[in-house]
Amino acid sequence: MSERSKRDLLSSARGSVLAWWLPIGAMVLAIPLPDGPKTVIWLLALSWMGGACLLNARRCGRVHCRYTGPFLLAMTLPVLGHGTALMPLGEDGWLWLGLATGGGTAAIWGLSERLLGRYR
Repeated sequence: MSERSKRDLLSSARGSVLAWWLPIGAMVLAIPLPDGPKTVIWLLALSWMGGACLLNARRCGRVHCRYTGPFLLAMTLPVLGHGTALMPLGEDGWLWLGLATGGGTAAIWGLSERLLGRYR
């Protein structure tokens, strides 16, 4: 195991669970909640995951974290807009936000590491 991979939060189950899987689980569990609590939970989860990505990019140079961190933080804006009705996205707004977040993260992860490698 290289020095970079040892520092990678994704290389350990504990790091992955704390940084990403718990917030994702909180977002999923918040789906049936009213907009107010759901908005708060999603904002906290996206901020937590985005911060974890940026931290991980600094720790080990993980390529996709350089891009998914800012993306996840940016996704807080449409979540805040929809959750406060400043930018209503319709009845399926939360579904679209979830798909955009998950799909965007997966696309950034896959494409960035395929094109640029795992670490830089």
